[in-house]
Amino acid sequence: MFDKTWKIMEKDLQGLSHRFRAVGQNLANVNTPGYARREVSFEDQLNDVINGPDRLPMASTDPKHMSTHAKSTEDVVPREDRIIDQLYRLDRNNVDPEIEMAKMTEARLGYTGMTRFLTKKVSIYKTAIGGR
Repeated sequence: MFDKTWKIMEKDLQGLSHRFRAVGQNLANVNTPGYARREVSFEDQLNDVINGPDRLPMASTDPKHMSTHAKSTEDVVPREDRIIDQLYRLDRNNVDPEIEMAKMTEARLGYTGMTRFLTKKVSIYKTAIGGR
C-alpha cells in the first residue's frame, strides 16, 4: 500500500530547502545595489495535492496543454520569483534584513517540525516491524 504522506513530506522538505537557499541569497545580497529579492512558493501546490483544487480543473485534450494545478506530488515544483516592484532603499535594493530573518526562522521551524514528524513516522514503522 502506498503512503502519500512520505511524498508530501519529501516535497515539503524540498520546498523549504529551496526557500532556505533563496533567503540566504537575499541576505548575502543585502548591500548589493539593484538586487531584487527572491521568494519561493510551493505550499499552494502542495495543498492542491492534499485537499484537491478549490476550483474545477481545466480540461486538457492534448498532453502539451498546461495544467492549472498540481495533480500529484511529482507535479509540485517550488517556484522562485524575483520581486522587482517593492523597493526598500534608494539604491533599488528591496531586501529588508528583518523580514528575511523572520522568513528564515519560519522556514527553519517548518523544517524542524517536518523532520520531527518524519522521525515519528519512522518510529511507528520500527515499532510495527519490531513488535515493541
